[in-house]
Amino acid sequence: MRGPRISMMSMGIVGCLAGGFIGFLLRPSAFMVGQLPFQDVITRGESLQGVERVFMSLARESFNTMMIGAAIGLVVGIVLGYFISRKNS
Repeated sequence: MRGPRISMMSMGIVGCLAGGFIGFLLRPSAFMVGQLPFQDVITRGESLQGVERVFMSLARESFNTMMIGAAIGLVVGIVLGYFISRKNS
């Protein structure tokens, strides 16, 4: 019983990381600026200084996109791990 549970958890972690990465790649971009760097996204714009503070809402939206991707990846990974463990047993 322990083997399938570890497989589901490990597939969930891999799915979460992959989904977060895909969400980061698909984050929105600002006009003439492009996508914000990872540091600004992961801090939700708190690291922005001066005039750059206008991009705080974009940083928050980018962070939310990344977290939604991670959550979807986690669910997909757990489901795949479940079906893989059932197939192997």
